[in-house]
Amino acid sequence: MLGDSIIGNRDYTLMIDKSSSMATSDEANGKTRWEIAQESTFMLAQKCEEIDPDGITIYLFSSRFRRYDNVTSTKVTKIYEENEPMGQTDLAEVLQDAFDNYFERKAVGTAQPNGETFLIITDGEPTDRKAVIDIIIDATQKIDRDEELAISLIQVGKDKKATAFFKALDDQLQAAGAKFDIVDTVTVDDMKGMSLTDVLFKAITD
Repeated sequence: MLGDSIIGNRDYTLMIDKSSSMATSDEANGKTRWEIAQESTFMLAQKCEEIDPDGITIYLFSSRFRRYDNVTSTKVTKIYEENEPMGQTDLAEVLQDAFDNYFERKAVGTAQPNGETFLIITDGEPTDRKAVIDIIIDATQKIDRDEELAISLIQVGKDKKATAFFKALDDQLQAAGAKFDIVDTVTVDDMKGMSLTDVLFKAITD
């Protein structure tokens, strides 16, 4: 059923914040944001495998980023073993790389017909806010329909400034000049009451 819907025939890219604040624990059980992100990544990778058996693209980003292609859930633990939280939340550069990669594939006909979903797991407000806004607006000018690109910001932790910024991206993008509203925000608390399919579908259709 998933393959026949708008959730199928899409590519999925996960971008995971590995800035130093991800080592923080907000939870009563002592789990850090980084550990929560790892669990979420594993579950999302499993769900995406049902839809996209080739695996997904994963970026880990802080002051610099690293890209992993064709990742299946079995590779998630190894990726986390190779990385640890450090640096700051520089989102613009990794977002630009992911968009460039999508538009390059679209130009040569290798992108999926339903487009791509970018799921960003992060805990803090990016250091490069204006650049992030400009890059997203620019990407909306290059797409043909609302559903073609979807960005879902999944917030771990309880940083209120980050929540406010992500909500503004979610609600005010078109007022700032975007052709389409392609951003949706989900907190980890929101996800507790949702299946991962719901999260993906919400990311595309909201």
